[in-house]
Amino acid sequence: MVATAGGADATGRRALILSGRFGKGHDVVAEACAGALGRRGVPSRVVDSISLLVGPGSRVGEVVFRGMLAVPPVYDAFHFSQMRTGGLLARRADAAALSTMYTNFRREVDLLPPDLVLSIFATGGAAGSRYKGERPDVTTAVFMTDSFAHAMWVHERTDLFLVTSELAAESIRLHRPRAEVAVVEAPVRPSFYRVPTQAEARAALGVPPEARCVLVMSGAWGIGPLDRAVTALARAGLWVVAVAGSNRRLEARLCEAAIHHPTVVPFGFTDRIPELMAASDVVVTSAGDTCREARVVGRGLVLLDVVPGHGRENLMHELELGGAAASSPDPARLTEAVEVFIERQRDRPPAAPADPSVWEDQFTAALATVGYVLPRPQPA
Repeated sequence: MVATAGGADATGRRALILSGRFGKGHDVVAEACAGALGRRGVPSRVVDSISLLVGPGSRVGEVVFRGMLAVPPVYDAFHFSQMRTGGLLARRADAAALSTMYTNFRREVDLLPPDLVLSIFATGGAAGSRYKGERPDVTTAVFMTDSFAHAMWVHERTDLFLVTSELAAESIRLHRPRAEVAVVEAPVRPSFYRVPTQAEARAALGVPPEARCVLVMSGAWGIGPLDRAVTALARAGLWVVAVAGSNRRLEARLCEAAIHHPTVVPFGFTDRIPELMAASDVVVTSAGDTCREARVVGRGLVLLDVVPGHGRENLMHELELGGAAASSPDPARLTEAVEVFIERQRDRPPAAPADPSVWEDQFTAALATVGYVLPRPQPA
């Protein structure tokens, strides 16, 4: 993926943003950062770090990652014994990835030399740090939205680390005690601040106004046995809006479930998530960027414990933030958890409206602390 944002800057400033296509969350943050920079006159390019691993390496990296996620004990073992601690295997894998991608990274920066390299993906952070060694005048930053940093996120020549909690900040300092770290709000796409009313959203989906309705999804890859969970929820009398993401096999199974259970409303990959959240009483999902979006819409969360490694860390942090419960993906347990959560939520006051400008102000203020000062936003 390569995208651009913003117009020409008279000072010659330019940013390179390194995303990563493992899930949608990295791209969401990259696009938000590109927009914030563009509104302040700094054009940027968004490049997929995985695409820089050209040839078999690009595909192999994704296959290996998906394969380990599919076997939770394997991923847990690698994450907690290697990635989180910077073990020998993880360091070698990181060095191999950097060696493979760096020639292509240099082609990108030589094409339009940036004065800011912002990485939303750990391997991109390694490339930015190495580039800083060659170009000391360039500002390097990493934006990590996970709740706890593994060692591959943290490199010595990164000027600034942007994180979304004090917990994450201390995890950076675990590896670099003197690192410059800024805690900012996580960016959420503008469409989540402009959702329809629940009644309007339900009317568009054919969901009865008084029904108990749950949105079920698990990231862009549709991780976990969502089809069995959806069927169990429908049998318990709930309306279920189910999203498969890019998982075509799961989408087919959800469509099959809808044939037998008319209260199931299936989707594949869709841009209607804000509307689907607005229609629901609760969102069932894995811990990740969807949680921030649901909080903006004002929906509580039942979190599936289906993503090993960093997913378990993210789940615990979301529980700490409140407005969330955890459940195993077992259909009976999940159904009970959802029913209990809906009952508990009825007596809670609605969430305070979110302010979409907060994170952008924090983002630009954080960059200023390392000398990358941005002008005020340009008029729309």
